[in-house]
Amino acid sequence: MDSRLAQLASLSQRDKGPAYVAVLNDLFTNQSGPSFLTDLHTLVDTVVNQDAGGLVVGRQVVSELVKAVTEGVVQDPDVKKQILQDTLDLVQPKIVSYEEHVNSIRLQLAELFESEEEWSDAARILMGLSLDSSQRSIPDQEKLQIYIRIVRLLLEDEDNVQAETYYNRAALLVHSTNDKATLLAYKLCQARIMDYSRKFLEAASKYHELSWVAEIDEEERQHMLSAAVTCGVLAPAGPNRSRVLASLCRDERTADLPSFNILQKMFLDRILRSAEVKDFEGTLKPHQLAKVALSSNDRVASAMQTDDEMNDPTISKRTGPSTVLDRAVMEHNLLASSKIYNNITFKGLGALLDLSPSAAENMARKMIEQGRLKGSIDQVDKLIWFEASGEGDDAQGKAGGLGDVEQTTEDTGALFTKRWDQQIRITAANVESIVQNLTEKGLVTVN
Repeated sequence: MDSRLAQLASLSQRDKGPAYVAVLNDLFTNQSGPSFLTDLHTLVDTVVNQDAGGLVVGRQVVSELVKAVTEGVVQDPDVKKQILQDTLDLVQPKIVSYEEHVNSIRLQLAELFESEEEWSDAARILMGLSLDSSQRSIPDQEKLQIYIRIVRLLLEDEDNVQAETYYNRAALLVHSTNDKATLLAYKLCQARIMDYSRKFLEAASKYHELSWVAEIDEEERQHMLSAAVTCGVLAPAGPNRSRVLASLCRDERTADLPSFNILQKMFLDRILRSAEVKDFEGTLKPHQLAKVALSSNDRVASAMQTDDEMNDPTISKRTGPSTVLDRAVMEHNLLASSKIYNNITFKGLGALLDLSPSAAENMARKMIEQGRLKGSIDQVDKLIWFEASGEGDDAQGKAGGLGDVEQTTEDTGALFTKRWDQQIRITAANVESIVQNLTEKGLVTVN
């Protein structure tokens, strides 16, 4: 190869281009030879870095090489990847002169890495694209598609921090397109970024919105609906989450999902048990099982534990939730208990949430401060009082809970009579429903 290239050096400038391209074509014709990759490297290095034929010849040879690889002259993916990577290493230092060629090589490499599910490598290659060139104007829509592609690849490897950087770049260009496929890809990236950033409430709404888009494949829509339910369950308990859960429960498609049971229980403000939570936990992704660091309030709650609490084996020693799911379930059970009881002791709430009494008080105080729970805290009597938020909440029971609950001696006026009547109606309706189900199954005979 060296001697052949030396002979070409003596040719006129006009003849050098076709001559070097002929050498390149010969190499691709005999690519099964043992020195194919070495000779190809020597050829590209000669025309690019040694200026054997000048910039015009170098561009011509590199263009033909990229074209041959694109058209499938090289069949072996590993050999193709090696050729593109080697060419990129040789041409990258002179990107000012070979900018368009470098971008073409990077796009080809990214496709190869993506086909092999090497997501991070594919994203890294695309990050090196020159999108703000002074030599060639790239349309905003093309930039947007590349940024969305990078975000998608980074999220496949759960690199949400870097993905958010490129998502923010895409957000500045999203107005430049009316292409439905691009806009849908952008919205999906938006939902996934919110999901990975633990903005579960917003993510649930976005996923649910996308699950209705007819242009998306049915299987993908089902997957998005499932993601919407998961994010809805993991969202912080409160009125906003209740609205999202109501929207999901009204969707008839959710009844076929494995997570429908826990969704329904959360929507109906029923207390979740550990076995139900364990089944749901098996469906979560790694980022949704992330550990939650103890907040300063949790550490204060830990320091406030009394000697009696520390020495009592029946009292939990946990000072806060350990995972995202743990926190969501604890906050839900606290909110659900407010629908059942008028008041509850710190100890009783701690037993319900598997927390120390001081940690349970801290969680309730935080939710009351944020407006997600209506109530007040009596630290003298160590009681949490819940406030009825509407007509439906008037059906709360007498003071109670798991543990010691102080009975109050308030006047039983019209409000309590109304609550008592409502409880009787609910109990009678539940009994009637049970008897009807047993009758339909032939287990009970009604005369």
